Amino acid sequence: MTNSKSIKGVLFDLDGTILDTANDLGAALNHVLTHYKLPIVSPEIFRPVASDGAKGLLELGFGKAIENYDYETLRTMFLNFYENNIATHTTLYDGISELIAHLDKQSIAWGIVTNKPEGLTKKLLPYFSELNSSQVMVGGDSLNERKPHPAPLLYSLEKINVNAEQCFYVGDAPRDIEAGKRANMPTIIAGWGYIDDLAQCSNWQADHTLMSPLDIIKLL
Repeated sequence: MTNSKSIKGVLFDLDGTILDTANDLGAALNHVLTHYKLPIVSPEIFRPVASDGAKGLLELGFGKAIENYDYETLRTMFLNFYENNIATHTTLYDGISELIAHLDKQSIAWGIVTNKPEGLTKKLLPYFSELNSSQVMVGGDSLNERKPHPAPLLYSLEKINVNAEQCFYVGDAPRDIEAGKRANMPTIIAGWGYIDDLAQCSNWQADHTLMSPLDIIKLL
């Protein structure tokens, strides 16, 4: 396991790790469901699926009936509503601003590697000035590959000029940990994110499972 004292960088997933975007994503889902006169989904049902983006949420809301609709039409309606209401209910997770301030003060490079489309990510991030010091941002369509492929992480490591074994990757989904492991990075499960049952995370084989962003400061 990596000696935390040798850590020179931290890369983060976005939704469910840095930002709690679930209520805005859920609102986009419910907008589409309402349009088709289908029952809306409550927050406790859509929150655990928020990290799976438009596809996961639409499949949750429509169930097997999704086969009866044109998926691209549903996705476009979802994304248009989401883009127009992108930061209505979205908040930074408690402890993130303190963590970012600590990383900046210690000159530890950091950045964001998300499967959220790059255009939406670029539209969302300016609402949170705390995130202005991010040194790299890779979206789900920035490269030819996305997580769980390690390419976005390897690209980001190059951009921040940090070796894989000296950089944490923090995320709240199995694809995050898989991508980190495939990039030979030490990995952290964001236990504060969209994880329904932390007991399920043991088979992800992450290096650490933490319950608050502030725990990363302790680790460093």
